[in-house]
Amino acid sequence: MRAFVAGATGYTGRELVRVLRERGHEVSAHVRPDSPALARWQAEFGALGADVDTPAWEPAALAATHACSQPTHVFALLGTTRHRMRAEGTERNSYEAVDYGLTALLLGATRTAAPHARFIYLSAMGASEQGNAYMKVRGRLERDLRASGLSWIAARPAFVTGPDREERRVLERLASRAIDGVLRTLAMVGVRAPARRYASLSGSALARALASLAADAPDGVQDAAALRAAAERVSRR
Repeated sequence: MRAFVAGATGYTGRELVRVLRERGHEVSAHVRPDSPALARWQAEFGALGADVDTPAWEPAALAATHACSQPTHVFALLGTTRHRMRAEGTERNSYEAVDYGLTALLLGATRTAAPHARFIYLSAMGASEQGNAYMKVRGRLERDLRASGLSWIAARPAFVTGPDREERRVLERLASRAIDGVLRTLAMVGVRAPARRYASLSGSALARALASLAADAPDGVQDAAALRAAAERVSRR
């Protein structure tokens, strides 16, 4: 596998780079050329044996990168948060600009310069063009994937969280703990199906699932239950 990982510096992205390198795959980890932490990521990803790629978020730059490296798999793990949007003063348009816009740019570059690559998109449970702003952009991107002509996977996890997550997403963490507690109680009395579908995943578990499914799953949507099963299969090996 020659993997290009967009969103490599995020909670799941950095774990995916590590997992892919542990499996012996070639990895180009994308970092924004203007990132104030560029030197840090060059050191951390370099220690794993991954390359750091810094094309600007422009169609020509992304296409040139793909034309040169010809990735077999392109991972799109891009997204923003309400906390970050408020801090940047961009709350109104950031889902459209980042979660959809940047991913759509990457998808277009892949179609142009690496049309034989498989595109793996980190979506979300409940993605739908009829949902809230967060879900609408994911539903829209999934529609674009279906029409792209590429081999593709849209991964739809439930909560992605854990004590090792650097961002203080307090409400999400509290909600996931409450839901996980209820699901564990149900599992203790023999009702296990909801836990497989709705329990949270750590960034590490999701990365293992994405790497595994990218290699051998059929095209299409992979729901939270499929992601959990894939992560558990890898853990047992």
